[in-house]
Amino acid sequence: MADFDCDLFVIGGGSGGVRAARMAAQRGARVMLAEQGGTAGLGGTCVNVGCIPKKLYSYAAHYAEAFEESHGFGWEGPAPTFNWDTLKTNRRKEISRLNGVYAKLLTGSGVEIIDARARVTGPQQVRVDGRSINTRNILVATGGTPFVPDIAGKEHVLVSDAIFDLDPFPKRLVVVGGGYIASEFASIFNGLGAQVTQLYRGEQILRGFDDDVRQFVAEEMRKTGVDLRVQTEVASISKGPQGLEVVLKDGAGKQSTVVADSVLYATGRMPNVRELGLDEVGVKLNWDGAVEVDACYRTAVPSIYAVGDVTDRIQLTPVALAEAMVVVDQLFGPPAGKLARSMSYEFIPTAVFTHPNIGTVGHSEQDAPKHCGKVTVYRSEFKALRHTLSGSSERTLMKLVVEDATDRVVGLHMVGPDAGEIVQGFAVAMKAGATKAIFDSTIGIHPTAAEEFVTMREPVKAAAG
Repeated sequence: MADFDCDLFVIGGGSGGVRAARMAAQRGARVMLAEQGGTAGLGGTCVNVGCIPKKLYSYAAHYAEAFEESHGFGWEGPAPTFNWDTLKTNRRKEISRLNGVYAKLLTGSGVEIIDARARVTGPQQVRVDGRSINTRNILVATGGTPFVPDIAGKEHVLVSDAIFDLDPFPKRLVVVGGGYIASEFASIFNGLGAQVTQLYRGEQILRGFDDDVRQFVAEEMRKTGVDLRVQTEVASISKGPQGLEVVLKDGAGKQSTVVADSVLYATGRMPNVRELGLDEVGVKLNWDGAVEVDACYRTAVPSIYAVGDVTDRIQLTPVALAEAMVVVDQLFGPPAGKLARSMSYEFIPTAVFTHPNIGTVGHSEQDAPKHCGKVTVYRSEFKALRHTLSGSSERTLMKLVVEDATDRVVGLHMVGPDAGEIVQGFAVAMKAGATKAIFDSTIGIHPTAAEEFVTMREPVKAAAG
């Protein structure tokens, strides 16, 4: 029998890697985890440059409109001014605290943390920090990295990892991209007071979401002041006397120029597999570098597993956490009295922190017929009670997609304040197979926006099936 230094070597200290390492160690396994950046990098993209700081900045961006809306409720006086440096400082403190929490969870479970980038040198061997580690199994959880296409002036752009610590605050910001990251940062910096121009080469932002949601949120973002331009792409970027000169080209080939202090490219992320040595030991990668895995997250090399964004399935932190638990159960057995976990990608809820927020779970109206046959659609659009006095023109959208054959609710979508908080609860019901009849028989909480989901009675249309 080989003499192994550990039972599991985890490469990457993000959500999936930390969860797998900690839970494996708690089950008695000898675990090492390599994270370039050490404890300061624990938590990965989500904690350091993703979900957590982004949500904190989203909260900050809502205060300007909240102060303005307060006048309709009797609050008087000028709004306070925004201090960008204070927000950055307080964010850094919170992220540092979270890094420390992750470190304590790992070391408290007996995990050895190595501050270095690891490289796989064999099916059961890793090279890290100048030494070779023999391990029974390897878990790759290195996440993703921002992708920027080759354009003239690429050296002048920044990616989302760097947006949180810009100095000084960008009074004029160009955001390139139409996905959720681009749309969120366009909303956030617009709310913080920047003049924001968002560019997307497609016909509408947020490809893959329900078409009603896409159209609705685009209109709401424009109402708040975001200069959203679709069917527009960047031809070049150069430094000029007034700032960065961004030359644009629209769908008809017509060119124009926008001047900005900063240009953020949020045009997608790629699996972070650079210099890991995976292909050299027989791990199969697909066309964009994503690690190919089976239902148990095992690669083509039986002793090597991969979870999270590096597999480029669904890029969500809770998904990486769930995948990590499948691996732990496979390698070290499930908890006593429980079955080994498996992962279902059906009815995974998600939120987009645009202003207003998006919450969604299940199929869009466009995709549902491919999976469910004939469906019926319910839709409601309204001004929230708060805005009857606030003076805001913001509106809320809610939508249900129902499978005709079973009456199951197979799609639920919302655009409005706290959409993610509201949709999470409905995701549980949908996972349990709730039907439209069950929705209809549920008493709503009044007055709330959420009650609209259980009071929609008249369908707006039957989608093709």
